[in-house]
Amino acid sequence: MSSFAKAMAVLAPNAIWTAENNKITEWLSKDIEKPTQKAIDAKVKEFDDQIPMDQLRDKRNKKLAETDYWGLSDMTMTDAQKKYRQDLRDITKTATSLDDVKWPEIP
Repeated sequence: MSSFAKAMAVLAPNAIWTAENNKITEWLSKDIEKPTQKAIDAKVKEFDDQIPMDQLRDKRNKKLAETDYWGLSDMTMTDAQKKYRQDLRDITKTATSLDDVKWPEIP
C-alpha cells in the first residue's frame, strides 16, 4: 500500500475518493470531511520517513525467524545464541536504516 493510501486511510477512514500524484482529484464522501492537502502531505511524509526502519525491521525479523528453531523444547539455546537473538532485537535502538546497521555474527 502506498504512503498516500495509508495516509488517506488514517485521515479519512471509509472515505471514497480518487487521486493522482498524491492529490485528490475527486471526493465522493459528502458525509466525511475532506482532509487538506497540507495534512495529507504531512501524513505521507510521516509514512515515507518510516520506510527505512520498516525495511530494517523486516530484515531483522527474517533473521530472528531463521533462528526460531533454537528455542524449540527439544533444544537448549546457548548463551551465544541468546545474545545473538537479543542483539537482533536491539538493532533498532542504534540503527536508523539498512545502510548503517552492523549485523551481529551468527554463533
